[in-house]
Formats: sequence, C-alpha cells, structure tokens
Amino acid sequence: MILYLDSSSLVKLYVEEAGSSEVEALVAAADGAATSRTAYAELRSALARKQREGGLSAADRARIAAAFRSEWDRLIVQEVTQDAVELAGDLSERHSLRALDAIHLASARLLAEQSRIPVRFSSSDRRLQEAAASEGMA
Repeated sequence: MILYLDSSSLVKLYVEEAGSSEVEALVAAADGAATSRTAYAELRSALARKQREGGLSAADRARIAAAFRSEWDRLIVQEVTQDAVELAGDLSERHSLRALDAIHLASARLLAEQSRIPVRFSSSDRRLQEAAASEGMA
C-alpha cells in the first residue's frame, strides 16, 4: 500500500502534535509514502507559521526544514499537471473542498490510477478525509 499524505499529515512526521504517532505508524506500515509537489511549500509555510505563533523556535524550524529537505526525495511526488488541476476542479465542486485540498485528493486519485498497489489517503482534515473515503481512497 502507498500512503498518500496531504500537508496536514506530512507535518505530523516532523512536528509532534495530535495524531503524529498514528501517521508515523501508517508510514511505517506502507510500501511507500506519496504527496503532491505543492506539499513542499505547504510544509515550509506551516513551519514558518508555527514559529510565528511561538510553537517553534527559529533554530527548531530551521532544523526541521533541513530534515524535511533532506528526506523529500524519499517521497513519491505527484506533479501538479493539467489532468490534476482539472480533476481537482471537479473534486472541489463535488465535495466543497478548498483548492489545495482538492489538488491533494486529485493527486492521490491519479496516483491510484497509475499504481499497481492500493493507495490510502491520510489527512487530519475531517472533510478532506471523508471526501477521500467517498472517492475510494480510505
């Protein structure tokens, strides 16, 4: 099984928060982990926000960002293609999703179509996880 991580799940691998141990266990059990190209910027933005809000020191943010950069190549990265954005448009309308959430779900769907093994979707966003389940990605 390939585990597709949206940015809310991906950040849990780098910052200890509610649900981190569950995501870590899912990744450990998976044959591989995947995400969208957009997750790189999203994760870096989340780290910067956590620093601004006082949840991370500048040194911790820099250390975590460096670890993330060094591990990025281990992920299966889905490119944001025309097919992905068109599917994301359909999914955003069908499930009332925000644009980047729809891109994550579209990326996972396209990965599932290309893969010989099942793809499971992971998000801490309840609405997005429910949309993924209704799309057969749970």
